[in-house]
Amino acid sequence: MKHSRLLLASILAICCSLHLQAQSIDTVNVAQFGARANSFENCTKALRQAIEYCRTHHVKVLTFENGRYDLWPEGAQRRDFYISNTSSEIECPSKTKVIGLLLDSLQNLTIEGNGATLMYHGKMTMLSTWHSSEIKLHNLHFDFERPGGSELTYIKQDNDGVVLKLHPDSRYTIINHRLQLVGEGWRSNRNHCIEYSPETQHFQYTNDFNKILAHSDVEEISSGILKFHTPSTFQPQIGNTLTVRDIIRDQVGMFLAYSRNITLQNVYVHYMHGLGIVSQFTRDITMDSVYCEPREDSGRLLASSADFMHFSGCAGKITVTNCRYAGAQDDCINVHGTNLRIIRKFDNRTLELHFMHPQTYGFEAFFPGDTVYFVRAARMLRYSQCTVKAVKALNPRTIQLVLNRDIPTDIELNHDCIENFTWTPEVEIRDNFFTRTSTRGVLVTTPRKAVIANNTFLKTGMSAILIEGDAEGWFESGPVTDVLIKGNTFIDCGFNANPERATIAINPSNKIIDPKFPVHKNIRIIGNTFEQSGNPILYAKSVAGLKLKNNTIKWLTPLPKDKKEIIIARKSK
Repeated sequence: MKHSRLLLASILAICCSLHLQAQSIDTVNVAQFGARANSFENCTKALRQAIEYCRTHHVKVLTFENGRYDLWPEGAQRRDFYISNTSSEIECPSKTKVIGLLLDSLQNLTIEGNGATLMYHGKMTMLSTWHSSEIKLHNLHFDFERPGGSELTYIKQDNDGVVLKLHPDSRYTIINHRLQLVGEGWRSNRNHCIEYSPETQHFQYTNDFNKILAHSDVEEISSGILKFHTPSTFQPQIGNTLTVRDIIRDQVGMFLAYSRNITLQNVYVHYMHGLGIVSQFTRDITMDSVYCEPREDSGRLLASSADFMHFSGCAGKITVTNCRYAGAQDDCINVHGTNLRIIRKFDNRTLELHFMHPQTYGFEAFFPGDTVYFVRAARMLRYSQCTVKAVKALNPRTIQLVLNRDIPTDIELNHDCIENFTWTPEVEIRDNFFTRTSTRGVLVTTPRKAVIANNTFLKTGMSAILIEGDAEGWFESGPVTDVLIKGNTFIDCGFNANPERATIAINPSNKIIDPKFPVHKNIRIIGNTFEQSGNPILYAKSVAGLKLKNNTIKWLTPLPKDKKEIIIARKSK
């Protein structure tokens, strides 16, 4: 009997031990897996093992010690991801992403950085969530040893050409007397250039690099100091800096996809390659105190090759608060859905849809149970609602959609579109700072409530806020119905381009403008301060329920004589 009791106790102890092992572990540190701070060793594999351990053992918190951790492509996971607004089949046939931190099918995990810096090498997507939920990144810095963008400053000019100083992080070689910008395992081939003026603080378009410097003989005077033998007619502004990057979006900064409840808080993103933080078909996203800008001690100007934050086909609520954006060659924030063009009608309830924009295709854009609307492309109007019963991808460009009711008889094939209404978010963008971008501060097109409040927009190259929506160009969907723009400060915005160089622009793509059927509705612009350099404060096309109240205008420079309107309205009321 005594032996039986002892055996039973042993079995119970083993079972209890196994049960405890199966239970979640509260906290682990990356050092337990061999990732050592300030070792300058490749810790990609160790971090991969740490994340896998968190997944299988239901760890709640993964921590870093303060310091630097280096990640190379060697040891990184590779996944074929089709990402909205990135690259066409011709630009970049491969959709393989080299991912430093892949959070695949994880739940309830906080990554606590304690101020650590993840330093990436080569071309990489820094982090991705994939079918994960309740994920939080906290107190982390992300950067690249060799950013994909290069920076060259004019320091001298004489009769024989110009002298430029390259930023120490901008590596190069000279081949056949021509400058070649290079990195860790890559070179910059198809370049785009934005010029920064410290005098005006403008990020402006220029052809200096592609049309002049790239075709001029160059010699190295000393390390990082180059003399270009340029035409005598070339007269650049000494002190200005050229920011140059390859246009191909083969990687992205981060990819938050098909996930739920994702939070970034006190996260510093100092450079992103290709495109920025792309959230795609993810529900409930919070960006709080995310600083998209170069490190203060880096001396760099550029922090992203294109957008900083891009939200495509998301749902729930997008909350962006207390963030800073400085140094993007495209938009700071872009929120939109995707219009797919109707190509073919198989039967009364089955359609063939096509991704139209070259850089947006291949991803899951519809799910059974989703509510969709037909969109009259010429007017940009929703006109019939259905529910998705079945979805089939015929190829990366084409989707077959089965609906719960008969298709309208008056659809215009090869022109009208389908919009996924289920995957449209509520948006709150509050208490942020935007500067040093050649394009827009915020683009937002969603039919749900959007609040843009108490932000500062300093010298955005195009409109600080753009509400567009189109079925002709980018195919970015979402006519708005409830937008509040309140308590913002706009300073010298819109110096680069149309529409009308307006600080706030409402510019849908509809070719037929009918006051009886406006595209956008219920936009209120209240209590904002505009410090203008001769540009209109508002351009509005095809809007109903447009309200302006208690806004203040301060003229930094007078409105030009040929511009008498500070508010330009086309078929709006």
